[in-house]
Amino acid sequence: MSARLQTAPFDLAAELQGFGTGADQGAQVTFTGIVRDDSGRMAALEIEHYPGMTERAMNDYGAEAARRFGLIDWRIVHRYGRLEVGEAIMMVATAARHRAAAFEAAEYLMDWLKSRAPFWKREIARDGTGQWVEAKDSDEDALARW
Repeated sequence: MSARLQTAPFDLAAELQGFGTGADQGAQVTFTGIVRDDSGRMAALEIEHYPGMTERAMNDYGAEAARRFGLIDWRIVHRYGRLEVGEAIMMVATAARHRAAAFEAAEYLMDWLKSRAPFWKREIARDGTGQWVEAKDSDEDALARW
């Protein structure tokens, strides 16, 4: 059970080596988020965070998901720095006895990461200008269901 921040790309297969092992495991769910360009003008996404605070928050929410959904294992990897469109930005993996718990826990963690995790994101346009990303009502609505 772990959360990690890094600038380098991650290897999903390597992240899942030894993940969720044990006779009690009945399901694993993984999700990988990719930097996408909704505007048609974006070149990259810059992500900033507050060292120490972000790792602590990610670990706290992972532990909460484990308690809430009875997880056997969980993992969060989130990147920061400059990420080009098409690059993997984060991954969530959950392991539980049953698939419903694994899926719900993954969604819970993804909703939290999208709306509450202490990251600041700036879209960098192809012309070099940047604009901070504001919270979306749809992200808040998704988190409210928990």
